[in-house]
Amino acid sequence: MRGAIRILRLVQWAMLASILVYAIVGEVVGSGARAANPSLSYAFTTAGVAIVGAIFVVRRTLVLRTAENLLSHPDDSLTLNHWKTGYLATYALCEALALFGLVLRFTGSNFQQSLPYYIGGFVLLSFFGPREPVHA
Repeated sequence: MRGAIRILRLVQWAMLASILVYAIVGEVVGSGARAANPSLSYAFTTAGVAIVGAIFVVRRTLVLRTAENLLSHPDDSLTLNHWKTGYLATYALCEALALFGLVLRFTGSNFQQSLPYYIGGFVLLSFFGPREPVHA
């Protein structure tokens, strides 16, 4: 269990660093003045809200339920794998949210329009750090 938490924490830190890199790359490479497509911005906003909802659903269904099972059966490798998969899926969704900001930046949006996606992905990824299951 401790090894799984350490690996998940490393993945979390790497993904947090990548979000910072997205913001820097978006500012350096995507800083050309172009007309932004408002339809794309609306689509990404809608998808971003859906992703945030999906993050909470994945947490509830994969992470929290399997954490309860891990408390009663800590040696069950299948349950541990489901628990890790839940965290990795949560992290991938947080990363996708930040990638929306990068794509918007490359398509002509300014930094202020991309910033909520970077911040949202970063904050959610920070908030959902791996924790050892405990009795409620």
